[in-house]
Amino acid sequence: MDHSTHHTAAAHDHAAHQAHEGHAGHQMGGVTWGAAAKATLHCLTGCAIGEILGMAIGTALMWGNVQTMVLAIVLAFVFGYSLTLFAIRNAGLDFKTAIKVALAADTVSIIVMELVDNGIIALVPGAMDAHLNEMLFWTSLLGGFVIAFLLTTPVNKWMIGRGKGHAVVHAYH
Repeated sequence: MDHSTHHTAAAHDHAAHQAHEGHAGHQMGGVTWGAAAKATLHCLTGCAIGEILGMAIGTALMWGNVQTMVLAIVLAFVFGYSLTLFAIRNAGLDFKTAIKVALAADTVSIIVMELVDNGIIALVPGAMDAHLNEMLFWTSLLGGFVIAFLLTTPVNKWMIGRGKGHAVVHAYH
């Protein structure tokens, strides 16, 4: 039996393994665009529920633009945090810890999303004065969500890659 071949192959495999050792940390810190998009979509779902509800309530009650936007933003945070909170509570975390995790996971994402979305709505001429039965109301709101998703996804990718944001939640899945 020729052991030199075996040792050469083992040395080669070991060298290949060592070459990939440096990538292990990189892979751990790296995150795919798909994972970032999924985290952003999760955040967007809660924000959209709150935002649509707040805009619809404020518009239906004929509130002013500022009051309507404040209500929409508050509800976006409430629903955004709630979706994460319910998911991690189901994983068995106590309420206090679950709140801390939800705040750590979603705060930056919700802030970016709300700034972009509400900024779009505020900048579209007539959007803040549009009524629920007008196409401008819905197109500016939904268009703001699309742009917010596109701009928040890279933020979430960066944060998850550094163990922050939605990366905090993954420990409890």
